[in-house]
Amino acid sequence: MSTYLDSLNEPQRQAVLQKDGPMIIIAGAGSGKTRVLTYRIAHLMKQGVDSFNILSLTFTNKAAKEMKARIASVVGNSESRNLWMGTFHSVFARILRTEADKLGFPTNFTIYDSQDSVRLISAIIKEKNLNREQYKPKQILGRISSFKNSLITVKAYFNNPELQEADLHASRPEVGNIYRTYVDRCFKAGAMDFDDLLLRTNELLARFPETLAKYQDRFRYIMVDEYQDTNHSQYIIVRALADKFGNICVVGDDSQSIYSFRGANIQNILNFQKDYPDVKTFKLEQNYRSTSNIVNAANSVIEKNKTKLDKEVWTSNDPGEAINVMRTISDGEEGRFVAQSIWENQMNHQLTPDDFCVLYRTNSQSRAIEDALRKKGIDYKIYGGISFYQRKEIKDILSYLRILINPNDEEALKRIINYPARGIGATTIDRLTIAANHYKKSIFDIIKYIDKIDLKINTGTKNKLRNFMTMMQSLQVESQTKNAFEIAETVVKKAQLIKDLEKDGTPEAVSKVENVQELLNGIKDFITDKIEEGGDTSLTTFLEDVALATDFDAKKEDDKPSVSLMTIHQSKGLEYMYVYVVGLEESLFPSAMSMNTRSELEEERRLFYVAITRAEKVAYLSYAQTRYRWGKLVDAEPSRFLEEIDDQYLNYITPKSTNPAINNFVDKSIFDDAPKGIRFQKPIQRKKMERDLVKKKEIIIPKNLKKVSQATSKPNLFDGNIVVGNFVEHNRFGTGEVIGLEGNGPNKKAEIKFGTVGKKKLLLQFAKLKVIG
Repeated sequence: MSTYLDSLNEPQRQAVLQKDGPMIIIAGAGSGKTRVLTYRIAHLMKQGVDSFNILSLTFTNKAAKEMKARIASVVGNSESRNLWMGTFHSVFARILRTEADKLGFPTNFTIYDSQDSVRLISAIIKEKNLNREQYKPKQILGRISSFKNSLITVKAYFNNPELQEADLHASRPEVGNIYRTYVDRCFKAGAMDFDDLLLRTNELLARFPETLAKYQDRFRYIMVDEYQDTNHSQYIIVRALADKFGNICVVGDDSQSIYSFRGANIQNILNFQKDYPDVKTFKLEQNYRSTSNIVNAANSVIEKNKTKLDKEVWTSNDPGEAINVMRTISDGEEGRFVAQSIWENQMNHQLTPDDFCVLYRTNSQSRAIEDALRKKGIDYKIYGGISFYQRKEIKDILSYLRILINPNDEEALKRIINYPARGIGATTIDRLTIAANHYKKSIFDIIKYIDKIDLKINTGTKNKLRNFMTMMQSLQVESQTKNAFEIAETVVKKAQLIKDLEKDGTPEAVSKVENVQELLNGIKDFITDKIEEGGDTSLTTFLEDVALATDFDAKKEDDKPSVSLMTIHQSKGLEYMYVYVVGLEESLFPSAMSMNTRSELEEERRLFYVAITRAEKVAYLSYAQTRYRWGKLVDAEPSRFLEEIDDQYLNYITPKSTNPAINNFVDKSIFDDAPKGIRFQKPIQRKKMERDLVKKKEIIIPKNLKKVSQATSKPNLFDGNIVVGNFVEHNRFGTGEVIGLEGNGPNKKAEIKFGTVGKKKLLLQFAKLKVIG
């Protein structure tokens, strides 16, 4: 029997051998689903299925590349190249390149990223004289994105009174008109945004039956990874393509459905068996990734969800360490604990920074972790920050390149028409935009025919526009014969972009020049890879590759080993030897915005399940008692998810905090009797009473306490009593032992050895120490 089949367990093997008909593979965390997908494709090809007839949709382009490499090792490199494999967006962008003319788009249409879309929506809001506070561009883009992912076109929006009513109640009655204008402007610019790649594919398949039939016949075997994260638009495309032959295989785990905010619909996987009554179901329940303590702990949490498919994830791996739980005084101390723990584990177990990952619910939580790692000298990399391709100097060059491919791309043109500065100001650009809208032409065309249109632009500015047009047309001609690297290098030289950046002379400018050089290096690598693969080295292919790239796709093999910092959402599909999940506090995780309904709370629980199951060997969970939020220090309480893990799988580094419920029937004998004759009174009456008691000498105030209320500059009135050997508590550093004292009076310092941050010397009059023993 084939060696690749010998390496599979029985459920995996059965899934690989199943050839025809609908099938669902329910794959628990770490159960080897990528191996099953890979070998199933290879086995189909071994059984005589043409590689051109297989469509495999993956979660990332990186995953697709790795799968192709594995398949090539079984069936050979030549055949594996013919597979249609990639993300939904990359595969359907490829189809749209071929079929775009049917929808009125050029084959070299631009793909707008979110920055481009926000800029365009901002311009539309400004043109319509709408209030930017009422119509926030990012919020409007999010609303439009949700429409598109739900297949709500502009026409469908205006045919739906409920949607219009909802926007009216939200005091944004112009959303529909902004949506219409945005779609029109994208069309005129020959551009599609990310959501259009799915929406326009649906339009293509719905409006042109012959095109649907063509791709149904081509894709006779369809496989979809991470099916639980598909949205309605993706769901309809897959169903349409699989409708003829019915050979559809979906792989997923309902326990890892965490993208509802992107429009993902968990019902797609939950209802798959209803969509295909004759479906064959395979369950991959053995976890190969994590220790049994981690697997069992994760199971004990996810079983609290009511909406789920029936499966029981297990592992034959060693028990491993219990999951470590750490309570800290503050988020700053939490960061220091994580950094110290990583440093110690690295030293004690001969590990590299690549073995560690820190996960958090929101990006803002990274600050305290970053500060602590920097102070420890530990290299780290943040995923989800500003992508390399989103940096200004990189976007500027890419905009030049986009214009060469698609001169109608107005967002790219506006970005570079006066960069480097060539005396073409905002007023001129506004006039060009108005003329373009009036004549229903692109700004590029308006500049091209500037002598034939009365724009009320002076002669000097017209000459600058002509010079700009001459340069761009010259570059366009060169782009016809040069590959992506050659034309990019030419653009940088002719537009004098390096010269402009070097004018500044600052370290930031040097860094920007290095980024430009890195971009050129990246294009060179891209060209080399494509030549080796026998692929397309054109500028169009490179720009599409960049537009569809993710942070993880861009990571290079020679990157310095670094601790990975990311949100839990970004960790999907990854695994690390050591994982730290920080910020396990109510209203942070679970998020305060996701606790209104059971479905929201269950998604938060699935997110926690994903976080725990990223760990192979060791997991740490931490929470702070106080945390800075919106600039204010607030009290926090432990997340309910900590309570949901069976204690047998946990190791509390700090004692478990207890929040006992208040008994409705309290024994009154535990309270002191109230002094007779004293009742609650208004503050002014109480102060008068205290003065009267002092006058009668019934209470005596010591001299050193007479001005307690004014003693804010010396909050620690009793620090003079601290001696060596005392155990004290600090609101940031936690508990520690006093090991030394020095100085006198206001300059008196205590040297304290804290459990988490080591030794600190603190000035007693400001330290706010509490003696606890």
